[in-house]
Amino acid sequence: MFGLLRLLLIMLVIQTIAYAALSFYSRGIRRRKLEDWWDEKGKTGNKEAFVERGLHVYDNSFRRKLILGVYIVPWVAIGALIYIVNYM
Repeated sequence: MFGLLRLLLIMLVIQTIAYAALSFYSRGIRRRKLEDWWDEKGKTGNKEAFVERGLHVYDNSFRRKLILGVYIVPWVAIGALIYIVNYM
């Protein structure tokens, strides 16, 4: 029982680290794309406000929520494997 608990705790810690890393990476990529788009179009005005508005839209997007799959997919895979091994 303690082995299973330790495995689950370690898995949760690894998933949290992966989620944080993917979130920071994805947000950085989005920021860079917004800044590159601004420079490419030769816009005038407040570039930082434009980037912040774009990041706010990104924070509420479906793509951002897909990163939560880091938590969901491994648990579903483990559950499916347990079911297949024990009941099929």
